[in-house]
Amino acid sequence: MPALIDAIDIKRKMYFEYENTPYYCMDVDVSTPTARGGQTLVRLKMRNLLTRAVFDKTFKAGEKFKEPDLETVEASYLYSDADGSYFMDQESFETITLSSDKLGDARNFLLEGAIIKIDKFNGNPIGLQLPEKVELTVTYTEPGVRGNTASGAVTKHARLETGLEIRVPFFVEEGEKVKVYTETREFAGRA
Repeated sequence: MPALIDAIDIKRKMYFEYENTPYYCMDVDVSTPTARGGQTLVRLKMRNLLTRAVFDKTFKAGEKFKEPDLETVEASYLYSDADGSYFMDQESFETITLSSDKLGDARNFLLEGAIIKIDKFNGNPIGLQLPEKVELTVTYTEPGVRGNTASGAVTKHARLETGLEIRVPFFVEEGEKVKVYTETREFAGRA
């Protein structure tokens, strides 16, 4: 039987199961009453790992949650089509399919052969974890023109090999590899 966790013991970055759904704790706020007989309340900012929805919910300190049956496996990206995106588990070599709603905009950061981590709940894939930065090749960018620096914003539009569009410094040229932050979609430097 999985271990039970009291609401008061949940900390940031912990995983727990509520109403048969896995959640990730993003923030915790404990309210201790000043009056006698008042109950300690725990307010959690939590992310539903199935739908990716984020919301706040308040629980009594003694409420109990199960530990979710979560597993993370390494997989390499194979390809995408209308039905979803396909990955190969690096240990069992089985094919894992993620639908486009579970993948979200992560498709903009995936290249064939890229190794990523896939989260599974009760043995079923529910999403993936991207690395902090990825390297992608610039397929189109406007030519950098000297003297365009008067505004102080020395960036220009660029399209990367996955179709992702970002702003890059004016010295970046077509064919160059650049690093991009996956969370903010911002230029992180030359590769």
